[in-house]
Amino acid sequence: MVDSILSETKDHMQKSIESMKKEFLTLRTGKVTTTIVDDIKVDYYGNPTPLNQVGSVTVMDATTIAISPWEKNLLPEIEKAIQQANIGVNPNNDGDFIKLFFPPMTSEQRVEIVKQAKAISEKAKVAVRNVRKDGNNKIKRLEKEKDISEDESKSAQESVQKLTDEHTIKIDEALKSKEADILKV
Repeated sequence: MVDSILSETKDHMQKSIESMKKEFLTLRTGKVTTTIVDDIKVDYYGNPTPLNQVGSVTVMDATTIAISPWEKNLLPEIEKAIQQANIGVNPNNDGDFIKLFFPPMTSEQRVEIVKQAKAISEKAKVAVRNVRKDGNNKIKRLEKEKDISEDESKSAQESVQKLTDEHTIKIDEALKSKEADILKV
């Protein structure tokens, strides 16, 4: 019973880290990536559809993304969706495809993006601490219902704390790596 609680707690903590890493991908670093446009939805015949499902999204060089729609009549819709997404660039439509030219980041922009990364990592730490609280509450409930002894409860709670510490370290390491990526010129 305690093992299943520990396993569930570990899984939830791992999902918090995966979620944080996924959010990190939306942050801009020195080189552009297609993940910058992943959250953009295009009005495709009345349905909001992810940009990468209505066309090909490729990185041409360190500062340029090209979007080639499957259907040419979608160019104005894609252009409108990019402008509404407010990703910091204006789309250049040449009639066949759209190019996004990202200017090199200033040091102020880099510092601002690092702040965003820190906020994302803090959110992940809060999620991990909430998972710890849930796990400990389940363990305490088992002890209260006399399903486990006080010593087993104490040991299980120590295991939950150990998991929390491990996952907090992983979050800090991921943040440090992302921060280095962002600040690299």
